[in-house]
Amino acid sequence: MILEDKSIILKDGRTAVLKSPCVEDAEKLLNYIKKSCGETDFLMRYPEEWNTTVEQEEIWVNNLRSASDTLAITCYVDGEVAGNCEISFKSGMKISHRATISIAILKDYWNLGIGSAMFTELVAAAQKRGTEIMELEFIEGNDRARHLYENFGFRVVAEKPNAFKLKDGTYRNEFYMQKYLRKVSANEISERKKQTK
Repeated sequence: MILEDKSIILKDGRTAVLKSPCVEDAEKLLNYIKKSCGETDFLMRYPEEWNTTVEQEEIWVNNLRSASDTLAITCYVDGEVAGNCEISFKSGMKISHRATISIAILKDYWNLGIGSAMFTELVAAAQKRGTEIMELEFIEGNDRARHLYENFGFRVVAEKPNAFKLKDGTYRNEFYMQKYLRKVSANEISERKKQTK
């Protein structure tokens, strides 16, 4: 899926561009994710776990751009990658009503409105697709991200204790959040209960 280029004005007055990642930026994207993973313990990997080559990243970007079930959005500020997000739509009859999202922004670009701008695009894509539930996970202690997610209507629905073990030996819980895009009516709930009896 492709997002047409969209300019946004950041809180510091600079212009940023949201668009689908480009193959020619594969090296920039790799450098961005490695740096981002080194700036916080709240992402899934440490920087040294990224052993992807530029060529492999190019293939990944091409696959993303041609995928019908995934939309990736990269934020560029002054030609540099500032952040990235993704929404993956589930397939299969039982789970096609759901979509999973992820996001990461470099520390230099925190608190500028990039996360909100990207989430706005993700929600719009999900609504256009007819998605009923958006879902994401975040690591315990990531209060900045949790605040963003809650501002967009996500609510914690489950917790996985000790889901992550950091280099220092400490554990962090993982929280699972959902956002309902379509309100389920009382009649639908009643019908579901009848079907399960």
